[in-house]
Amino acid sequence: MNERPDSDRTITVAALARVEGEGAMHVVVRDGKVQQVQLRIYEPPRFFEAFLRGRAYTEPPDITARICGICPIAYQMSACNAIEAACGVTVDGPIADLRRLLYCGEWIESHTLHVYLLHAPDFLGYDGAIELATAHRDLVQRGLDLKKIGNQLVELIGGRAINPVNVRIGGFYKMPTEAELRAFAPRLELARDLALQTVQWVAGFDFPDHEWPGELAALRYPGEYPITRGRLVSTMGLDIGPEEFDQHIVEEHVEHSTALHARIVERGAYLLGPLARFALNYDELSTVARDAAAAAGLAPGERNPFRSIVVRAVEILYACDEALAIIDRYRQPDRPAVEVHPRAAVGFGWTEAPRGMLWHRYKLDEQGSILTARIVPPTSQNQAGIERDLFHFVEEHLDLDDDELRHRAEQVIRSYDPCISCATHFLDLTVDRT
Repeated sequence: MNERPDSDRTITVAALARVEGEGAMHVVVRDGKVQQVQLRIYEPPRFFEAFLRGRAYTEPPDITARICGICPIAYQMSACNAIEAACGVTVDGPIADLRRLLYCGEWIESHTLHVYLLHAPDFLGYDGAIELATAHRDLVQRGLDLKKIGNQLVELIGGRAINPVNVRIGGFYKMPTEAELRAFAPRLELARDLALQTVQWVAGFDFPDHEWPGELAALRYPGEYPITRGRLVSTMGLDIGPEEFDQHIVEEHVEHSTALHARIVERGAYLLGPLARFALNYDELSTVARDAAAAAGLAPGERNPFRSIVVRAVEILYACDEALAIIDRYRQPDRPAVEVHPRAAVGFGWTEAPRGMLWHRYKLDEQGSILTARIVPPTSQNQAGIERDLFHFVEEHLDLDDDELRHRAEQVIRSYDPCISCATHFLDLTVDRT
């Protein structure tokens, strides 16, 4: 324990381990009070919005998929929704079902990666997945088997597991047959069993007492757990469509990060992701997922970010169950895509990436050339909320010594599973040489 709780302290983590991308943490305590907490995202800006300017309206699904090798479907689906909205097209029926099925594959593989390889070592006392595998090879093998099935589902529909090539505006280039999907169903049944075991496993971890005190936001659509569509709602009454995003949420530059900070205009920081989806859409979970959540001790109002690992496991289970339901009702349509003709317009779209809502905006000219593009990923929206939560957590645990406080603070960050590479943004630069 720290013998001098009122002493001045500075805790710096130069490189955060077990997150996607490169970031750091900086905490300053003066006279026993927390003065500053920063989650520093310092990867180079990646210029994807600039790459999109001047490109054809058909290209965003392929270009934006390269933003993230773990969550390419999220970028493809949000881009499709925005471009199709600009062109006045709605995609429904079997094509929309297949998009949701493809997204289920991404939820399975992405959540499983985080649960088993990035987050679980924190609770079990290991430095990382290699050390965990050395001591508990069977556990890590279960995670690898589960992730592999998610990757295989993405490959079956998307053409390949990483940066899929089968997605297009209006639908797909090629549709899988009913026989191909039904042949895959036994693997999803195995995945559902593995996912249930995962929920039961992580529910037994020892969770620190801690709560996120602020606003949670997620998509909501009547009759389904949110993945590919919905309105953005929150625990404090927000209820907007994608075209209203800019009216209620602003992004701001901060000196210590190449990710923009987002806040709700009326109130401030908010959080997206599994905890938010669970809190706002618990009633839309499938029966098997809802029962597993209850058995794991989760209530709809869960706000402990450390327990988000349990919520992620429940969402893996839901994605497996939902994928099986989609396959059961799937009937191959006559054509793989609907026609989408360009027009001069602005289109907005969003979906629920594993880490939270991902928003796209495109302005097109009459020929379908992209005039402007804007992409707001969940990690940049969450960064202000993560910093706020870190501030409160450090305040509550100043009695810990520096090493333990550093470890616990890193664990808070990993609970939110930030995708730092996805969040890096091009910064407007003004040079004053007066």
